[in-house]
Amino acid sequence: MAEDKIYLLTQDAYDEMRKELEHRQGPLREEIVQKISAARAEGDLSENGGYHAAREAQAKNEGRINELIVKLRDSKIITPPEAGTVGNGTLVTLKIGSMEGKYLVGSHDLSIATSEQIISPQSPIGQAVMDHHTGDTVTYTAPTGREIQATIVDAQPYKAQQSQ
Repeated sequence: MAEDKIYLLTQDAYDEMRKELEHRQGPLREEIVQKISAARAEGDLSENGGYHAAREAQAKNEGRINELIVKLRDSKIITPPEAGTVGNGTLVTLKIGSMEGKYLVGSHDLSIATSEQIISPQSPIGQAVMDHHTGDTVTYTAPTGREIQATIVDAQPYKAQQSQ
C-alpha cells in the first residue's frame, strides 16, 4: 500500500502551481490540440514528425496536469517560522568557510515560486540547520564524509518578492 504524501508548500508556491495548472488545462492544452489537428490535416500520420511531436507534447502536458492536481490536492500550506529561526519556508543565509549563500529551506516543489536554491530539510545540511537560529554554527557530514561547519547568518520567512 502506497503511503500518502503531503506536499509542504508556501502560499506563493501553491499559487504558482495553481496558475501553472490553469495554463496547462486551458491555453496550452488548446494550443497542442490545434497543432495535432493541423498535423493531421497534412495526411499520412506514419511519417508526420509534426504530428508525433505534438502528441508527445500532449502526453507530457497531461502528465504534468495530473502531477499538479495531485500535489495541489495533497498539499499543506506551511507558515514559515519567525525571523531568526530556520524551518520549512525559511530563506536562510549560510556562511560555509569563506563562501556565503542564500537558500530556501523546503521541498523542491517550492522551486516553482522562487529562483533561490533549495535546501531539502532531509538533506544533511537541512537537518543540521532546522530549528536553529541566526548566529548558530552547526556541523554536518557531507555526502563525501567530510565534516563541515555552517554559520547561520540570517533566517527570514520566505516571501516571493525576496527572490525577484
